[in-house]
Amino acid sequence: MNEDRARILKESVAFINRLQLLSAFFEEEIVYKIYLRSQIIHRSFENNTEIDINKLELFHLQFTSSVIELLKKIKKSNEQKIKLIYDEIDLNTALVEKLHNSTSNEADFDEERAEHIKKINLSIQNLYNNLSDYSKDNPFAKNINEFAIRYAKEFFHDITTDVFNQLIHHDSDDVYKNAYATIHKKLLGIQCKYNFKNTFIGGLRSGDEVLEVYKIMGTSKYFVYYGESRLFLLCDIATIQNVDWKNTVSKKVKIIQDMEDRNCLLETQVTITKSYISEDAKQLLTAYYDKIEDVSFLENITNIDVQANILKTMLNTDLM
Repeated sequence: MNEDRARILKESVAFINRLQLLSAFFEEEIVYKIYLRSQIIHRSFENNTEIDINKLELFHLQFTSSVIELLKKIKKSNEQKIKLIYDEIDLNTALVEKLHNSTSNEADFDEERAEHIKKINLSIQNLYNNLSDYSKDNPFAKNINEFAIRYAKEFFHDITTDVFNQLIHHDSDDVYKNAYATIHKKLLGIQCKYNFKNTFIGGLRSGDEVLEVYKIMGTSKYFVYYGESRLFLLCDIATIQNVDWKNTVSKKVKIIQDMEDRNCLLETQVTITKSYISEDAKQLLTAYYDKIEDVSFLENITNIDVQANILKTMLNTDLM
């Protein structure tokens, strides 16, 4: 009999140790409470030889083993979910590395943008002289459209065909036109007044068509340059919706940033998922705890019909 008692107590310690490990893993209050209550039950038998030791064995076989099985099932389910999360992280990382290898140099864009602004400013000034009969030479700087051709795909904002058509629409009475270019009369007057100083705020792209958008420095006026037709027109910047003018990074760099942000969120999700227990599972664990906390629990443990194990049903349902 003493050998059976020693064996049952030893096996009980093993059950308690497994519960302790699981409670430390999940860091969930109800799991800690179950572990502590199970430990109290164990000590009750350990310190009182008059209590039927077989009830302790039955308690672990019928109850503790079920809750351990449940927690292991939840842990395994969480691990499978985490594997899927890490698969997504790996795919995102591979895409980021691929994009890094093919992304245009942001410094090159900034440098060429500064040079291109100088070309535009000089070209408009030359056009003014040309229209004023001070010069008959081609007013445009060499390769004036090369900047847009090179960077439109990655750096310009997408717009609809309707918006594009609205931006280039103009009345012939409102523009100056010669063999080289077309420009709004009001725009040319403002350019002269403010010494042909403009700054590039962004590009627009509709299919293969591209527009460059500029702000006249010292004013709140904007204009577009349509390189295909050498067209300069004033525009209302507010009519160009869904464009973040502050975003000057390329589309590829934006994708890289989004993927890196996504991976940060996924890493956080891994931490949360690792020890996640659903609310339904918590409710059943709470019901289990309430049962083993009942002072009359051990007295009725041998009555299988009365003490039907609530976790048996749980283990056969999808509560992960």
